[in-house]
Amino acid sequence: MKTDVEIKDDVLDELAWQQNVDETQIGVIVENGVVTLSGVVNNYSKKLAAEKAAKSVKGVKAVALDIEVKYGNDFKKTDKEIAKAVVDAFEWNSSVPEDDITIKVENGWVYLTGEVQWLYQKNAAKKAVEKLLGVKGVSNSISLKSSIKPSEVKEKIKRAFERMAAFDADGIILETHGNTVTLRGKVHSYKEKEDAETAAYNAPGVYDVKNELKVQYRAAYA
Repeated sequence: MKTDVEIKDDVLDELAWQQNVDETQIGVIVENGVVTLSGVVNNYSKKLAAEKAAKSVKGVKAVALDIEVKYGNDFKKTDKEIAKAVVDAFEWNSSVPEDDITIKVENGWVYLTGEVQWLYQKNAAKKAVEKLLGVKGVSNSISLKSSIKPSEVKEKIKRAFERMAAFDADGIILETHGNTVTLRGKVHSYKEKEDAETAAYNAPGVYDVKNELKVQYRAAYA
């Protein structure tokens, strides 16, 4: 198992590998496998790239973000300008049902609410906003419409897990309460934990997923 020092070195190396991230702007602290990233970047996409880089490192159990987004004077946008840019982005994206989504912008943060049919539509809305100039963060509270009976959700997710070769589905305990799914048990990497959550969200009728999976890395043998 990697030490915190080894994990920190690997995270720093991964940040340096990212073309759109200046690793000298980001501080890294690791404690018991939990990585905290801090610092200031000049756009939101760099913050997301740093988070993604840290999550991809083996040994990382969780990532806490304390990175602030500050745009220079030449790139600052008013909330009204950002809101218009979001509306335009939605109109150009065929995966986003813009009529079903409400947009609110406050101090550079974009808040999305509403109700859509599929998870990919919710994710598409968030991705359409993330790279817009002036955006400091995105709160995606879009809910999903139910197109399946709650009693059928568990079986469909279980089958999805069994189809995925990336992790051992037997290590995951699946509980359903109405349209909410709770995941418990152990997986072997942070990515497996996220993949399990995504698979659960992809099931029609799932409104919320509580991901309580623990990351337990496989022991390395010589």
